Parts: sequence; C-alpha cells; structure tokens
Amino acid sequence: MSEKYDVIIIGGGPAGLTAGLYASRAKLNSLLVEKGLVSGQIANAERVENYPGFPEGISGFELGQLMHQQATKYGLRTIIAQVIGIELQGGQKVIRTTEGDFIAKAVIIAGGSERQKLGVPGEEKFTGKGISYCATCDAAFFREQPVAVAGGGDAAITEALHLAKFASKVTVIHRRDQLRASLILQEKAFSQPKIEFLWNSIVEKIEGEDLVKRIRLRQVKSGEESALEVAGIFISIGLKPNTNYLKGILPLDVTGHIITDEKMETKIPGIFAAGDIRHNSARQVITAAGDGATAAIYAEKFVSK
Repeated sequence: MSEKYDVIIIGGGPAGLTAGLYASRAKLNSLLVEKGLVSGQIANAERVENYPGFPEGISGFELGQLMHQQATKYGLRTIIAQVIGIELQGGQKVIRTTEGDFIAKAVIIAGGSERQKLGVPGEEKFTGKGISYCATCDAAFFREQPVAVAGGGDAAITEALHLAKFASKVTVIHRRDQLRASLILQEKAFSQPKIEFLWNSIVEKIEGEDLVKRIRLRQVKSGEESALEVAGIFISIGLKPNTNYLKGILPLDVTGHIITDEKMETKIPGIFAAGDIRHNSARQVITAAGDGATAAIYAEKFVSK
C-alpha cells in the first residue's frame, strides 16, 4: 500500500525546505521529495550575501544544508526521487514518483527551475566537455584558460566573477547592450580586469574536437559573424520551471509557472506552490522561504479542516 502523509512537499530548495520546517513543526506528518541535491539551485551560489542573519555571507550549499538540518530536526522525512505525476482521488492527492506512489491530504509544489539551454549546434555534444551550467562546480577545471559566459543577469555575472578567480580571461556574451544584473554585481564585474564584454551578441555554434575550442558568434544589430577562441563556455541565460508533469492538472502561465493566490494555493484546493516555480516569483532565497512558510501555514489549515 502507498504511504500516507498529511503533507507532501515536492522540491528541496529554500521554498521546499522552509515549507518542510513549518509543516513538521506543526506536527504534520510530512514528506519532502527531491530529485537531486537537497538545497536546490542555491547550492550553485558561492556566496549568499543578502540573506538576513549572515552578515559575513554564507555559501549557498551550506545555507541549504542548514535549512535541511533544521527541518529534519522536527521530523521531516526526505526521499530522493523524481515526481512524474499527480492524480486526484477524492480528497486525496496521489504523488507518482520513480520510487513509488505516496498519498497526501495536501501538496506543496516547490520544484523550482532548471537551467535554460542555448539550443545551438554543439551544445549537447560538448556538455561536460567545455560546456557547463555551474561555475561553482567547474571553474577550477579552467585555470589560466580563457572562458566565456553567455547571459547578462545576476546568475551570469555571479558566474563570471567566480570564474575570474581561475580563468585567464572571462568574456561575457550578452544579446543586449546593457546588463540585467543588479547594480552591485555590475560594479564588481566592470571593475574586474579579467572580465570583458561582448554586447549585442549571441552564440550561434559551439565547436571543437574532443573539447570546446571556439564559439561562433553573431552580432544582433549588424549580423556580423565572428569566432571566439575559448576553452569553455558557461551558459546562464535563465531558468525554466519544472512543471512539465503538471500540464493539464494545474493552471500554468505562458512561461509554465504555477498560478497561485496570496495563500500560495492553486485552483485545486489543497495543492499549493512556492518559490521560483510560482507565477511572479521574485526568485530570491528570502522570498522563496517566505512562500514556503505561507504555503505550509495554509496547508496546515487545509489539513485540519
């Protein structure tokens, strides 16, 4: 028989972990399902400097692990599995996973997002062979070598700053003529002598033999083509929500994010969403944690009806 819980939380990032903390402290029988590393995308952040309570900053991985430790202290159970579907059976929600089925009275979906891909020739071939989506993970492999970063938001500039500690040169490739990153990150990047910028440019193709050797570029305005010799490229062009398994089950916006009300509840009573996966999320650790707390509070009210 399928195991039964009061609340099942999908996703082990800051939203899911905070939801797990609040749910388990409320004495709800709670299960967290995470398909990969507990901590979520924050694990890729070398330093989190804007989370209250850590004036000297803290690594994203450590912050995530501390959140998990705090939640499990109150009885949250965690399993590593991928959710492949949700079915409604009366008042119960059946969560289909790669490790079996689980039943819950309430569900909090906090599955976050995954890295967008460029979708250009060579990307699939050279992933792990010069193409990376995580500078914190792979920067050390490119010591004293030239690398590129595709993107212009906070994540991309954070990647570039980290890479500058290892690479001989970091070229940021951005399709616009100005960055979308926060001003404090821009100031750091512009003052870093190893970081250069290619404006109004996009990656057309990634080339090499066994490893990446060059990137083919196109100038957005003039159409002029060029090549950039690099040992690696770090792709950071945004995130897409992990909601493919929810199509036809929950209302999603045009980008695939889950639509909720101010209680984090979806159109289906007892199903909540929190964090980056939610429509109009601010995509910050602190707002994800706030979403998770809100979702758990109202999930408790729903379960106790």
